Amino acid sequence: MGDPRVASRTQSSLAVSVDGDRWLVVNASPDIRQQIAATPILHPREDGRHSPIAALILTNADVDHVAGVLSLRERHPMRLYASGETLRALAENAIFNVADPAVVQREAVALDQPFEPLPGLQVTLFAAPGKVPLWKEAGREPPVGDAAEHTVGVTLCADGRRLVYVPGCAAVTEDIRRRAAGADVLLFDGTVWRDDEMSVAGVGEKTGRRMGHLPMSGPDGSIAALADVPVGQRIFIHINNTNPVLIEGSPERRLAEAAGWRIGHDGMAFGP
Repeated sequence: MGDPRVASRTQSSLAVSVDGDRWLVVNASPDIRQQIAATPILHPREDGRHSPIAALILTNADVDHVAGVLSLRERHPMRLYASGETLRALAENAIFNVADPAVVQREAVALDQPFEPLPGLQVTLFAAPGKVPLWKEAGREPPVGDAAEHTVGVTLCADGRRLVYVPGCAAVTEDIRRRAAGADVLLFDGTVWRDDEMSVAGVGEKTGRRMGHLPMSGPDGSIAALADVPVGQRIFIHINNTNPVLIEGSPERRLAEAAGWRIGHDGMAFGP
């Protein structure tokens, strides 16, 4: 039985629109079909295989962020944007060709070069400290914390407002602090509360940092590292099911909230 203090959540995806008609989705989680079903504004509105989802951005090639591409394969035209490295990872696995390249146009995006996936929406991808996806480690210990194309954050700007989305981050660098500063909304990696959380819970041996995720707590955790960065709203997302901040009223939840953070949940919306 589930803990009644913990609301059920799906995985990390974000839907963005300027006009409420055409939508950009950032990251296609394995449960994206469930997410779309629970969001009427993303339902088809025309005959045939229509979808208001006009574009998709992937921040890396982690299974948590690309598996949902397989559910977006109904031959509805859209553009798929990602770094060159992420697109190469998709190209290495022929299963992703079910999203027919003749219909789902893949476009490599250069880092720090703004582009418009939808009219009126300016987007910039930037390198975030991280690592290659687990399925590409091939039994080797990969470098963790380097800022390269394999892990990116996203800045989205429209109508004078700015949202920064960083679902995976191994360290809060000065560059991350600079990009977050002044954002109306910051959605930030909240995978674990403690670095050794998974081993303590008995569900894994890797630390948060080894997985490419900075813990929330501690003197060098994300709460402390971002405490003095001016942000309108700060929300933790991409939260692992071992993280005690998911528990309503837990000491960890109270500490995060006292530091000005909200805990992401399904259906959370931001507008003007």
